Amino acid sequence: MKFIPQAFLSMIFLTTLASAAYNYGEALQKAVYFYECQQSGPLPAWNRVAWRGPSCIHDGADAGKDLTGGWYDAGDHVKFNFPMSFSVTMLCWGVVENRDAYEKSGQLPSILNTIRFAAEYLIRCHTAQNEFYGQVGDGGLDHSFWGPAESVESLMKRPSAKIDATHPGSDLAGEAAAALAATSLVFKSTDPAFSATCLTHAQQLYSFADQYRGKYDASITAAQGYYNSWSGYHDELVWGAVWLYLAGGDNSYLAKAESYYDSLNTEPQSTTRSYKWTIAWDDKSYGCYVLLAKLTGSQKYKDDAQRWLDFWTVGVNGQKITYTPGGLAWLDQWGSNRYAANTAFCALVYADSVADASVKTRYHDFAVRQINYMLGDNPMGRSLVVGYGVNPPCHEHHRTAEGSYPGDAGDTIACLHTLYGALVGGPDASDNYVDQRSNYTQNEPACDYNAAFTGALARLYKEYGGDPLAVFPPPEPVPEQFYILAKVNASGTGFTEIDAVLCNKTNTPARVCRHLSYRYFVDLSEVAAAGIPLSQVTISTNYMQGKASVGPLTAYNGSSTVYYVEVSYEGDSLFPGTQDSYKREAQFRIQLPNNSAAAAWDPTNDWSYKTVGVSGQAIKAVNMPIYDGGVQIWGAEPGKPAVNVIADKAPAIDKKCNCRIRCDGRYISFEPMIQQGMGLDLISAAGQKVFSFRAVNSRKISVEKIKPGVYFLELSDGNKKPITRQSIIVQQ
Repeated sequence: MKFIPQAFLSMIFLTTLASAAYNYGEALQKAVYFYECQQSGPLPAWNRVAWRGPSCIHDGADAGKDLTGGWYDAGDHVKFNFPMSFSVTMLCWGVVENRDAYEKSGQLPSILNTIRFAAEYLIRCHTAQNEFYGQVGDGGLDHSFWGPAESVESLMKRPSAKIDATHPGSDLAGEAAAALAATSLVFKSTDPAFSATCLTHAQQLYSFADQYRGKYDASITAAQGYYNSWSGYHDELVWGAVWLYLAGGDNSYLAKAESYYDSLNTEPQSTTRSYKWTIAWDDKSYGCYVLLAKLTGSQKYKDDAQRWLDFWTVGVNGQKITYTPGGLAWLDQWGSNRYAANTAFCALVYADSVADASVKTRYHDFAVRQINYMLGDNPMGRSLVVGYGVNPPCHEHHRTAEGSYPGDAGDTIACLHTLYGALVGGPDASDNYVDQRSNYTQNEPACDYNAAFTGALARLYKEYGGDPLAVFPPPEPVPEQFYILAKVNASGTGFTEIDAVLCNKTNTPARVCRHLSYRYFVDLSEVAAAGIPLSQVTISTNYMQGKASVGPLTAYNGSSTVYYVEVSYEGDSLFPGTQDSYKREAQFRIQLPNNSAAAAWDPTNDWSYKTVGVSGQAIKAVNMPIYDGGVQIWGAEPGKPAVNVIADKAPAIDKKCNCRIRCDGRYISFEPMIQQGMGLDLISAAGQKVFSFRAVNSRKISVEKIKPGVYFLELSDGNKKPITRQSIIVQQ
């Protein structure tokens, strides 16, 4: 192992600390926001991510449970509850230590919302006293699909897996207990009822973990190969007990934590507690050292904590963590930033608890150096946090953020969406880092990567400051998301054959559409002039992809000469993702009787013909409008301007009604709630009022009985005067 002289490291630290040129407030703001990008299930009204929509809203249905919510693990869409619970615990620890920093920076509401969202999911997973669901989704199936979260459920099954008394998982249940106990502590002063609920579940989960011993990956075998519990479950039994003591003050939990402490892992062939690794989703021993040292003041725990932190700073018995030439404390190639950030957070917590000035400075300066490396103080001269600082990653390994489908992990385009605040895996031991999507070892973000990192940022904000952005997140460009590519496939005397491809390229957010159709408009004035009855004009098909149907010629708005043919995909799921899932091709022919005069058919006066490709090349045919549930969402009808309705616009706070409005497809939610007497109307694109509601202090309104499609939502005050109007999507 390469040994770097302490004098050289001290010079690096002092240089970095003297400059302190990083905006920790902005970094904290963005690190918290990252978790909103990872949300699964129906999205809450406070979610600020315009490119995310409801996803995997049937999780748990295979087991007859509601397991919706929680966070997707990383750049994929599996919900692994073992690392997710650890992430919740660490986010809570950051709030416990630095609540004043979150409040001063304006990020307290966001971090509390974030923690609560995940904690409520963990509570839903606790389906009986000795039963807890630990995973939703199959890693193999999930990783074979490169597409957005919103499309996953249409392509694959998402099996649910649990632990129970017969198939135990002390590590999983113990970590879930820690997460909910820590959540209880965080919410004790602001929401005592929710705090009490969390504490009850935490106590039950801990009892389950303690009574029925076993490693969870032996029961949930689908987790093997992704999140094996290599360290066993003794660390979670200590960790969970400590957090239960902190949350409820019950001394029996502290006694249990101290009793089980002696079962924690040691260095090989030694009685010395492990110190050559660090706290992460698998092993929480190191966090136990710090917490018990703070709680009890016992030299036993202090020695273990300082031996570990010394290994990461000045070394122990001539051995020390590897440092990259640029100063990153480098433990392992997979998630090197994560390990350094986790240790940095604990180093700050411990430094703030000790009186020894040299120890305090040693751990504090180490932590600042590590976090600054990630923010840009490195030989690469670049940030390793998406959307922050100089030359940040923009090809991160993240399916939904990429935003361009069909695709795969080898795509070289930059992400269309900015995954603000995501800490990527990090460099190799020589400070080499490649911002490449296929480089998932270095360039994939994950919920556990950000958890302690967020807490460390809060602590550094408290010391060094930095202003969060006044307008965040900024709006992103919105590309065209529905369109028709069409060309003349064949033509002749008395007929025109059209080849049309309907495309669903939605990504703000991606949408699964089951009620799409489009219309091809024709002007049959010359047919009528030739005396050919409409009944003799035939519609035939040559090729139809998917569940397509072609309707008869239908008069447009009562016209005697302008008609349309409607190609419908009612009940067929079109969604962005694979080569075939986002598009449907149809070839249809409009034809006169064989003996008709040449003059009886003139396609050039047809509204839709004007915008199709006539030289063998398909082009965007704007005069072939698209409909969702009968509501026009793209293109132009005869003589009218083009429509381009973008689904689910960014849920910014509407200043007119002072609330954020969001539709998850089944419910319209408001944050904060709309007040008694306010009215809500849903209006179709044709101007027809299809739903009315008068509020009684409402936070959520069901629209499950409304036909799917695009609508305008109009809020009015108690005097029925309109306050605000915006578009929403209602879907199944």
